[in-house]
Amino acid sequence: MKKLLILITTLSLFSCKTEEKKTDNQSSVTVNEGATANLTPEQQLGKEIFEGKGNCYTCHKPEEKAIGPAIMEISKIYKTRKGDMVTFLKGEGTPIVDPSQYDVMKTNFYITKTFTDEELKAVEAYIYSH
Repeated sequence: MKKLLILITTLSLFSCKTEEKKTDNQSSVTVNEGATANLTPEQQLGKEIFEGKGNCYTCHKPEEKAIGPAIMEISKIYKTRKGDMVTFLKGEGTPIVDPSQYDVMKTNFYITKTFTDEELKAVEAYIYSH
């Protein structure tokens, strides 16, 4: 009976483990992340920059306003207004999502100005994936 209990406990622990799915570029993407499991390699790079060296996730959440507007809101407004997100992230464009928050975002240009064009386009692709 004791062995059966240990076996059931062990199986239940391993059954809760997050599943991983390999993408075309062989990087692991967590299936439990919903829509992000289907990211292209460019969008995945953008996500990694957004959550990593860009530190963008601190102010921007996927569906809700935090310090800055939600990623979904940014995506929607840039698509609707045909804005140039890359130019904005270089510190060369005008704010179109929430101009009242521009001074807060402007302080982060010292980070985004260090990104390559490829990285900026990847961040843009990730935001548009929402």
